[in-house]
Amino acid sequence: MTTPKPCLYTLLFFTFLIHANSQSLQDKERVVLLKLKSYWLSPPALSHWTSSSNSSSHCSWPEITCTENSVTGLFLYNVNLTLQVPSFICDLNNLTKLDLGDNYLPGDFPLSLYNCSKLEYLDLSQNYFVGTIPDDIDRLPKLQTLILAGNNFSGDIPASIGKLQELTTLHLYMNQFNGSVPAEIGNLSNLEFLWLSWLPEMAPWKLPFEFTKFKKMKILIIREANLIGEIPESVGEMEALEKLDMSINNLSGKIPSGLLLLKHLSIIYLFKNRLSGEIPQVVEAFNLTIIDISENNLTGPIPQGFGNLTKLTDMSLFYNGGISGEIPEEIGLLPNLVIFKMFNMNLSGTIPPELGKHSLLEDFQVSVNRLTGKLPDGLCKNGKLVGVVAYENSLTGGLPSSLENCDSLMTVTVYDNKLSGDIPSGMWNALNLSYVLMRNNSLTGELPGKMSYNLQRVEIADNKFSGQIPRGVSSCKKLQVFDAGNNLLNGTIPQELTTLPSLSSLLLHQNRLSRPLPSDIVSWESLNILDLSRNQLSGPIPEKLGVLPSLTELDLSENQFSGEIPNQLAILKLNNLNLSSNLLTGEIPTSLENSANERSFLNNTGLCASTSGYNVNICSRSPTSSKISNRSLALILSLSAVLFLLVLFLLVFFVSGYRRKKDGSHADWKLTSFQRCNFTLSKILAGLTEGNVIGSGGSGKVYRVQLYR
Repeated sequence: MTTPKPCLYTLLFFTFLIHANSQSLQDKERVVLLKLKSYWLSPPALSHWTSSSNSSSHCSWPEITCTENSVTGLFLYNVNLTLQVPSFICDLNNLTKLDLGDNYLPGDFPLSLYNCSKLEYLDLSQNYFVGTIPDDIDRLPKLQTLILAGNNFSGDIPASIGKLQELTTLHLYMNQFNGSVPAEIGNLSNLEFLWLSWLPEMAPWKLPFEFTKFKKMKILIIREANLIGEIPESVGEMEALEKLDMSINNLSGKIPSGLLLLKHLSIIYLFKNRLSGEIPQVVEAFNLTIIDISENNLTGPIPQGFGNLTKLTDMSLFYNGGISGEIPEEIGLLPNLVIFKMFNMNLSGTIPPELGKHSLLEDFQVSVNRLTGKLPDGLCKNGKLVGVVAYENSLTGGLPSSLENCDSLMTVTVYDNKLSGDIPSGMWNALNLSYVLMRNNSLTGELPGKMSYNLQRVEIADNKFSGQIPRGVSSCKKLQVFDAGNNLLNGTIPQELTTLPSLSSLLLHQNRLSRPLPSDIVSWESLNILDLSRNQLSGPIPEKLGVLPSLTELDLSENQFSGEIPNQLAILKLNNLNLSSNLLTGEIPTSLENSANERSFLNNTGLCASTSGYNVNICSRSPTSSKISNRSLALILSLSAVLFLLVLFLLVFFVSGYRRKKDGSHADWKLTSFQRCNFTLSKILAGLTEGNVIGSGGSGKVYRVQLYR
């Protein structure tokens, strides 16, 4: 038998020692993790953290990453942690990544993390940390990612952050910083992602020149952070830049010419600033997918080079009143264009006719310009268009034929143009169609028998629509506004129109509608405005109008309504009432006789009022009492006659009795007096209500008044 060599024993010893140390480290780390769970009150999300005979079992927990059976990553994102970060968390000696984001951690920045000497990734975002970021934050020299966003840190951003030379990602957005941004951040030569947005308390600051020295910077986001001054020309030297967002600030000056030359740049957000001057005309940033430079003071033409940006999905230049000239025709050929927003500018000429045919166009907005010609016929050729917004231009021709089968369509807003022709009938049936605003054009045709269930606003006034109001309108239960005034609509107002519970405005003025209104109003609880003026409507004014709880404006003028004004109208709280130029008769209800209605009853020769000032006749009164109504006077005269006859009967009765008594006959009669009359005129007048009417005739109405109870 061969005796083992001494070196073999030594190797076995060290192997055993390493294994023992590894076993001891794993046991220690598991103890630390379970201690963390207990300290943080055993959140339910960590219920699977349990002790086990397998010393390395914790490496299989989803919140843990291990390298060579040692914990290197701890990810406790959104697990409902509510207590401060404990110092013993750094007993995980090999920890390099720590994510405690989206919890409820309180207090100051946890200085105990300085003991995690190997930490490379730290995320404390979306918590309740307060105070300042410590000036000695550089005691974590190996940090590559620092995310402190979504807290309540205040004061200055410390210059010492500029000493974290390994840093590639820095997120400080959504805090309460009220100091300055140090130029030393520009010393972070490895920085690739800087996010400093939504810092409302930050003192106004200029972009440090040092920031443009970021040669590795890919994403620079400084949105809504009180940034002022000009964008340095040297931003064009940030050759790795992919996304630039400096929107919602107070930047001024021109857009640097070099910005649109960056080869890797894909997103530009500079909207809502005070930038001026022309857009750089040389465009070589061919990887651009989004350019939003809206809401500035830019001038000049749209660069022809925009037509070469074949990857572009979003072109938003709106609210730049100085941008003028024509839209480059090549833009209509862009194969990926989804959003095209060019409204409130000074554009002229025609819209590129190919727009919509070559891409999945969704959002098309060119309103408030000086555009002429036709709307592109293929706007919805690919079936993704959500809206056509082209109001306040000088567009001619008809609506695009591609709207016929455009199921994605939600809004058509083309009012104040010179459009003509019929509406593509299928457009009205688009499932999601909610807004149709086409007033002040020359559009023709009839409304379809069926319209989209989701319609909320239909405004087609000042056109040449004809035919009847379809009964199928009853399916539009969400309809809030129906304005079809000044058209050629005829026929009756259908009963179905009164079934719309959400309708707040109904304007059908200046059409050719005729015959009586529906006597029964089914569901107009939300109606605020009713304008049926300048039609040929006839018959009585429906009493049901007087019980509409929300009605504030009622215009029935210039029709052929007849009969009396319903007393129920007096119940309404009207801001505007116009019943003029009809065939109404009778007395104006007393409660409608007020200064607000002085011109509400003009040109109704059969109307009268109890007082002057309403441009109608004064109602005739009795010479003895002009304050007593005809009905009351008739009743008083009737009662007087009854009393006279009663007194006469009693007089005859007593005279006859006296004579009999004198003759000695019927000496044993026993007389019983009648009940004394004690009613007054006021009691009679109080009973003259519609509920006590028992009959009516040419001279008035007959009432039953109960005088004794």
